[in-house]
Amino acid sequence: MGKKSSGKGKNQARPAQAQTQTQKQRFSPLLLGVLAVVVIAAGVLVTRAGSGAPESGATTETQNTSEIAAARAARAEATASIGPHEQANLPPIPWGAYAPARPVEVVTAAYEFAAAHPEILSYVPCFCGCENAGHEGSHDCFVRARNENGDVTEWDEHGVECTVCIDVANRSRQLHTSGASLTDIRSVIEKEFAAVYPSHTPTPNPPAAND
Repeated sequence: MGKKSSGKGKNQARPAQAQTQTQKQRFSPLLLGVLAVVVIAAGVLVTRAGSGAPESGATTETQNTSEIAAARAARAEATASIGPHEQANLPPIPWGAYAPARPVEVVTAAYEFAAAHPEILSYVPCFCGCENAGHEGSHDCFVRARNENGDVTEWDEHGVECTVCIDVANRSRQLHTSGASLTDIRSVIEKEFAAVYPSHTPTPNPPAAND
């Protein structure tokens, strides 16, 4: 009797095992499918997040660069609007304790041209590396400050000591005296000095109206 009862128990267990195996076969592919969808979705989100960060940074950098360029153009335009400017009494040139980089009359001519023609030197770059001192054009090598009337109130002593600054200003003066346009002056200065000196101030280009 015990053996028959044991046999029936085994027979009853088999359908339950078969049913469990059937459920496993049914649900395993479904579970795998759900997991696959989750993994793919996570990958898409990571990819979007990764690609979005550089684009945002690049946009910000471009905006900052544009704003800086616009500010420089505005400063150059404001300074250029002063000239041509005649000033009866200029401040004394800040001669140093040592001999100037060029003869006194040559240095004086450069300073006087910068004072009288900011509309030229505001758009002419310098090539001596003075952009590291905050200069944005040849005008800054000589003039540090003007009053509300446009008169020079303070010179920059850098122009006394630098042959490149002096030569750029005087070459611009020669070209201007010969009747060259502002665009032509800028072009000639760049051709003559850029080939020798690799760096230059971030000087805005002359406005199209001066072409």
